[in-house]
Amino acid sequence: MSKNYYIYKLTLPKVRNLIILFMFCFPMILLGHGISGADQLFLTNNPGVHFNAYLYLGAKHMVTGYDHLLFLAGVIFFLYKIRDVAIYVTLFALGHSATLLLGVLADIYVNVYLIDAIIGFSVVYKAFENLDGFKLLGFHPNTKLAVLIFGLFHGFGLSSKLQDIALADDGLITNMIAFNLGVEVGQFIALVFILLFFNFWRSKPSFNQHAQLGNYVLMTLGFLLMAYQLTGYLLLS
Repeated sequence: MSKNYYIYKLTLPKVRNLIILFMFCFPMILLGHGISGADQLFLTNNPGVHFNAYLYLGAKHMVTGYDHLLFLAGVIFFLYKIRDVAIYVTLFALGHSATLLLGVLADIYVNVYLIDAIIGFSVVYKAFENLDGFKLLGFHPNTKLAVLIFGLFHGFGLSSKLQDIALADDGLITNMIAFNLGVEVGQFIALVFILLFFNFWRSKPSFNQHAQLGNYVLMTLGFLLMAYQLTGYLLLS
């Protein structure tokens, strides 16, 4: 991973711009990305196998899952080779696929607020790693293992949202396989756009100038996610 960015100095105008960005993003964070009311009604009122519908819902959930996408953006931020992108994204997919299926089919429930707080922490972790924070601490974590482990937590985040809906046992296994495949399709679609964005940005001098700021933004959004979810846990659980 090449990280030849310049040290970014936070001047007053830049701090102001960051505040404006966070004010714009914060309402999005408050809305969350659970299964919507209309989708919930469909899932609860239509027992049996609905492969295409669950495939669509899985893809929709991943494409609109900003917490998953923020983590994915952090993972590929400094990955320049398609082979490296494929390895890390595959590890992430293996992790969240395993716990998505395990959580629903084995009825392993994790508190939605706590698991989403951990997912927010995964964004903070990845941004901190991208900023060479662990090197400054003299610690060198296994980056591939970290992505796999956080993938497991992301999968429980997906399964917990499904478990909050009274899904029928009829056709559950097939439907969950379809939903999981949809998640992978959604992840691939999102990944294409993220890669296009990064490839365009990397072609500009501004990437080296602002890469550090970009990871500060990722880290701050991760902290906001954590704060919101932990507040929900304390007040609503």
